[in-house]
Amino acid sequence: MKAFGFTDPFLALEHFGLNSKSYVLVLSDVRMPGMPGFEFITKIKQIKPTVKVLLMSAFDVSDMEFSRALPSNLKVDGFIQKPITSQELVKVVENTLNT
Repeated sequence: MKAFGFTDPFLALEHFGLNSKSYVLVLSDVRMPGMPGFEFITKIKQIKPTVKVLLMSAFDVSDMEFSRALPSNLKVDGFIQKPITSQELVKVVENTLNT
């Protein structure tokens, strides 16, 4: 399995569009420069509806707040509250891929 990292959501979206068959999971921050995470994930899901999605944020967001902010037509497989250790992140990713 290969991982791709981007700091620009527009480049990430372009790469995803060209290589969507290679993706099984997308991890995105809720807040990004130039494009909100919900918008980014919506565009990702339009390209490949079956891709698993994890959203993360450093801001304290309760499950109820997250559910209200998440567009009703957008399925997200999990939410990660930062800070998170690399070991914890690996566990979350593995668990998401195995469901």
